[in-house]
Amino acid sequence: MTPRARKPWFGLGRSSLVLRLVLLAGVWSVAMLVLAGFGLNQLFTRAAVERFEAGLGESILGLQAETTVEDGQVYAPPMTDVRAYRPFSGFYWQIASLDDKGVATPLVRSRSLWDSRLTPPPKVAARARANPGVSVYFDTTDPLNKPLHAAAQLGVIPGRTEPVLFMAAENREAIDAATRRFTYIIAGALIVLGAGLILAVWLQVRIGLQPLFRLRREVARVRKGKAERLVGDYPAELSPLAGELNALVAYNQDVVERQRTHVGNLAHALKTPISVMLTEARQQPGVLADIVVRQSEAMRGHVEHHLRRARAAARAQTIGERTDVAEVVDELAVTMERIFQDKGVTIDWRAPDELCFRGERQDLQELLGNVLENAGIWCKRKVRVTAEPIDGDWLTLTVEDDGPGLPAERRGEVLQRGARLDESAPGSGLGLAIVDELARAYGGDLVLEGSAMGGLKVAVRLPRAET
Repeated sequence: MTPRARKPWFGLGRSSLVLRLVLLAGVWSVAMLVLAGFGLNQLFTRAAVERFEAGLGESILGLQAETTVEDGQVYAPPMTDVRAYRPFSGFYWQIASLDDKGVATPLVRSRSLWDSRLTPPPKVAARARANPGVSVYFDTTDPLNKPLHAAAQLGVIPGRTEPVLFMAAENREAIDAATRRFTYIIAGALIVLGAGLILAVWLQVRIGLQPLFRLRREVARVRKGKAERLVGDYPAELSPLAGELNALVAYNQDVVERQRTHVGNLAHALKTPISVMLTEARQQPGVLADIVVRQSEAMRGHVEHHLRRARAAARAQTIGERTDVAEVVDELAVTMERIFQDKGVTIDWRAPDELCFRGERQDLQELLGNVLENAGIWCKRKVRVTAEPIDGDWLTLTVEDDGPGLPAERRGEVLQRGARLDESAPGSGLGLAIVDELARAYGGDLVLEGSAMGGLKVAVRLPRAET
């Protein structure tokens, strides 16, 4: 049964643990800070309005205490707030009669209202009538259309049977400005606090996950062949994981060793009978013997091919193998120059000192040696070898010669097992199928091209061990 793919966590997909933890803590912190800022702003606004309304209530109490009636005329006391005498100053009061429909008719008002009046909304008038002696607060505008916050309270005056509506109002721009200023201050403070919290969370996560990052680096060292096992001291949560990884590395090495042993046993078991058959057949000439010799040689070729491929595949699974490329190229160049000294072959090679092949030395020697031998056979006098890193995890080995080359339409044939082609004439083999098999066993590939030197260019891509 195929396991069902898990949906991305909150849309984060394969994002890092650091990002997930920081985002989770950051979103939670920002949400809490926003709620805290909103709550603080509401508390401040409520406190400012209550303080403002307390002033309006005191103005109404002053009016109620000093207002008198003489000869049916209502007289208000002199106000100590000079704004009440300056037209449209922003502070207003009014004493009005209230009819059954809730319409307020001014009896006396402050000079600051000039010829205007304070008109309470019908709902305010109804609430004031329903709750005599209790101030009802509302918002309105003054004659200049500036915002006012007003208070209205129904009360009685000695000497008058009908109750009157006392009202006081004041410009609320100061409250709004103070609220906006507080909002800006608290928003700035919370933004700084939020940024500090997110930074602190990021540092906490990074420091808390350091053992995990260290474990990753150690695993990379084992994979690159710089260490044989994990040796770090890890927290209790990661110690079991480190132990399991060490056990996995040991198991992998054990499997590879068993594969090598089986391949060796198989090689011994098959090669010995084939050698006996060849020896016996050659000692008894005849048609049947010739057939046995040809078929036995073919069997030996197939056995060697598959055993070589099996050994390379087993070694390619080994974790931590690394081979210095420059050393192998230097050794093979010296050897090939001696082999072809009668021909005067010179091998010019270049390879960085720190470049390493992620595999066994024997495989690199067999692979590069095969290519160099063929280049030495078919070159005129010069062979050039270049090794260089590519794409971070790979390296390329390039061997070029100044021979006659190989036609483009026939290059694919030399990579087929059993094919034997020549750079100049049919009948001789290049044997590059072996190189192709070894390269593929390590996950690489082989490419044949024309060389600027005139002959064949063989480029082999292989895994690189990081320095």
